Amino acid sequence: MPRTRAAHPRPLIAWLCAIAIATSTAPAAHAANPHAGEAKPYAVQADANRLQRLAKRVVDEARIPGLAIAVVQHGKLVSARGFGVVSSTDRQPITADTTFRIASLSKSFAGTLSAMLVRDGVLAWDAHINTYLPAFKLADMKSAENLTVLDILSHRVGLPYNALDRSLEADEPFPLLVAQLDQAPVICAPGDCYAYQNIAFSLIGDVVFAVTGDFFYHQVEKRLFHPLGMHGATYGRDALEASASWARPHVRSRGRWSPVRAKETYYRVPPAAGVNASINDMALWLIAQSGHRPDVLAPSLLATIHAAQVRTPDQLRGSRWRRERLRDAHYGIGWRVLDYAGHPLLYHAGAVQGYRSIMAIVPEHDLGVVILWNSESGAPAGLLPTLLDSALQLPASDWLEFERFRKLR
Repeated sequence: MPRTRAAHPRPLIAWLCAIAIATSTAPAAHAANPHAGEAKPYAVQADANRLQRLAKRVVDEARIPGLAIAVVQHGKLVSARGFGVVSSTDRQPITADTTFRIASLSKSFAGTLSAMLVRDGVLAWDAHINTYLPAFKLADMKSAENLTVLDILSHRVGLPYNALDRSLEADEPFPLLVAQLDQAPVICAPGDCYAYQNIAFSLIGDVVFAVTGDFFYHQVEKRLFHPLGMHGATYGRDALEASASWARPHVRSRGRWSPVRAKETYYRVPPAAGVNASINDMALWLIAQSGHRPDVLAPSLLATIHAAQVRTPDQLRGSRWRRERLRDAHYGIGWRVLDYAGHPLLYHAGAVQGYRSIMAIVPEHDLGVVILWNSESGAPAGLLPTLLDSALQLPASDWLEFERFRKLR
């Protein structure tokens, strides 16, 4: 059984509590949620309809190019719709099949594929990275020798936050960046502290090639995209631009949102940030991650990747909904595991130039939501806590702050 170093063990997600995972090769799971089974039945349709109306208002009143939003519950699509336009210059409408970059939501695919390979016996959570990548180095060679697969996928490498991301954004190739990791300071022993990574996280792509003889992106396509019916999901800029309908990234310029070409930079780290997908594709992903595609993702596999591995106190700061609603936060394997006002929440967000993304699962209501947008505006982010508060019967709060948009006009 691989080591699991969560700073403060947290409950396993409620809908996974009954799963017997003692015989799994997964990291140790945490104690059951004492409130499991207490949730009242909740049908999301009315809230999903309201969310669509609010999404349209966000596009209109915040004056952003566009967004797409999907809600799923009990393994079914409740709603999926686009708002606004793919580009402020050609005005083609966004639909549920319009492709976006999903940025760091990509990490959930890397974590899930890794769990499949562990299940198949070709990879091990506690295997040392240099078993597969003998040339790998860190400034402290003992740390390099002790770094495991689970460490990189839960951001416990021992490097500073976002190590060498600035060099990645300056268009340095991934192999050169990996070679430079031995110049970054080691701030703790592997497994002992959390610091979010993109480059080090993406070492899993090289590990996948080493154990399968196949490219990482091809393994994801073959084992996840295709079986789940995510036919619009791809990797890379060329594939994005070849999509029948795709949302152009927008940046703020002279007081307006202007389309630019998607940057290649974070596509150089496919496990961390390489996926393109439509809102319909991502709805299928949330349905599978909620346990409704056991033919592809077994319950014990989901229990593994959704289990808390390390505490992430940085997530309790930042946006107002985090400060006011989150009581605790951890990272699992490609997913964040949050305590949202006493309720377990699976979550991840993503950001690259011109795109933002959010996805979340509320296990006690078997509910999922994903939001993708083609600008760097923070306005759509308030849609998520608006839905969560209603679903969880929490006091309403004005997370969208439409009055602020009016003042900015």
